[in-house]
Amino acid sequence: MASFIIEGGHKLQGEITPQGAKNEALEVICATLLTNEPVRISNVPEILDVLHLIELIGNLGVEVTRNGKGDFTFRAANINPDYARSEEFMHKCAALRGSIMLVGPLLARFGMAVLAKPGGDKIGRRKVDTHLYGMQQLGATLQSDNENSRYTLTAPCLKAADMILDEASVTGTANIIMAAVLAAGTTTIYNAACEPYVQQLCRMLNKMGAKISGISSNLLTIEGVSSLHGTNHKVSADMIEVGSFIGMSVMLGGGLKICDVNLKELGNIPKSFQRLGIQLEYGPDYIIVPEQQHYQIETFLDGSFMTIDDSPWPGLTPDLLSVLIVVATQAKGTVLFHQKMFESRLFFVDRLIDMGAQIILCDPHRAVVVGHDNNLKLRARRMTSPDIRAGIALLIAAMSAEGTSQIDNIEQIDRGYEDIEVRLNALGAKITRV
Repeated sequence: MASFIIEGGHKLQGEITPQGAKNEALEVICATLLTNEPVRISNVPEILDVLHLIELIGNLGVEVTRNGKGDFTFRAANINPDYARSEEFMHKCAALRGSIMLVGPLLARFGMAVLAKPGGDKIGRRKVDTHLYGMQQLGATLQSDNENSRYTLTAPCLKAADMILDEASVTGTANIIMAAVLAAGTTTIYNAACEPYVQQLCRMLNKMGAKISGISSNLLTIEGVSSLHGTNHKVSADMIEVGSFIGMSVMLGGGLKICDVNLKELGNIPKSFQRLGIQLEYGPDYIIVPEQQHYQIETFLDGSFMTIDDSPWPGLTPDLLSVLIVVATQAKGTVLFHQKMFESRLFFVDRLIDMGAQIILCDPHRAVVVGHDNNLKLRARRMTSPDIRAGIALLIAAMSAEGTSQIDNIEQIDRGYEDIEVRLNALGAKITRV
């Protein structure tokens, strides 16, 4: 198990470019199984979750060629469907949340897929109901093995359907799209997730010969085709990294410039920081976060406390609530954070409280932060990263704290952020991996 040793109090200055979007990369890599022709994907973040998925599809028989840094070509011409039923495959899938999106492509192309209980962050219960519902609507037969937490789906021929999803699940929507593109007839998906990741997946599939309309809306129409061909695709910038760098610059910045940013794909992320009183300057493809010694949390028009909550796109992604909480600890004023999706994601605030933050954890979904207005710095501590997003939030807190902190289990951070200490040290941070 690796750790970070962080010497706090060093400002970040200069320019930084976000990596390719992790969530998009997981989706489009799974989509390469839908054709036997080569698919080349660039700007792939070489982080643990993505590399594990690449290894997994390689074991399935996908020919993987690394053309250069973050540049891969995938050819799924010789898939071994039997491996997709093996204990080894199930074990690896259970350790990787993104593997759930192999179900749609495998079912569409080979008529069978086995879904294991997904792994990933320990942030609460993660349902697979949307995935199973969508596949059944497309004509798949479901067999449950509750003892081993597995579901077997079979469908000799998928057929189009009209469906309304109970929740706008990003991975669920992606899975259903990948199955529906090869289903006979025209499928409509109401209440579909429309995050940039899903939009990019749809655009790539259309370049491969799919017929998807309604992209960027919550109503997708998919006219099934008999086969798909190869293409080239570039993964877009990771909006979670953009938000993380905004948070870092607020806590430690001297005018950090975040480059190669697609502002249209950030949704409510900039607005959420502005609600905490953060000033942002925008260029055509960049954001500058000027140094701010004091920033005041806004209130509602009636004077009541500001509430920041997560919601489906273009609302605030839940992945950035932890970063916003850290930023709020040094703001002036009080704010209520409401995390609706996962019941364990806010438990990391206990570490911030140990560092001197004024936070009241109301329940598993809500926390009130009373800001210090930069009058009382956080104190260095030894901590353990419980998941990716809490890990980066604790790293930001440690970088701003007085003294030297240690964060253990940083493999969780590595799952979502590529070479993060190298990139931050180049801006002035002092982080050592041990």
